[in-house]
Amino acid sequence: MSIHESRRGSGAHRSAPEQEPLWRHVVGDVLRRRRRAQGRTLQDVADTAGISMPYLSEMERGRKEASSEMLAAVAGALGLGLVDVLALAQGELARAARRRRPVSVTSVTGVSSVTSVASVAVRGAGGAASGRGTVCLAA
Repeated sequence: MSIHESRRGSGAHRSAPEQEPLWRHVVGDVLRRRRRAQGRTLQDVADTAGISMPYLSEMERGRKEASSEMLAAVAGALGLGLVDVLALAQGELARAARRRRPVSVTSVTGVSSVTSVASVAVRGAGGAASGRGTVCLAA
């Protein structure tokens, strides 16, 4: 199941807002997509990473919250760095957030630098982050 599919039970109403995906689900989807894109088996990647195949399967399905060591090993086995996994997962989370609650950008003034792909700043009077005012998105 990808993060694009609902993780709620069958009794959920269609009008209910989509739940924010969990980190382990997003990372698992990223790892599975990369492994499949490379045409590799679970066993091949698990052997290369030095972990068990069942554990890798659990990671990909979002059932295990992988330690940083495990995540680094699997990422490396797939030819990725942790920063690559983080960037791919961040893109998935950003897309999921836009589907849940679209934000209308009314102003991008006062943004002097961007430290992430999708930075959100709420500016009130005097430019301080006050929880009121204009929402500025910088990408």
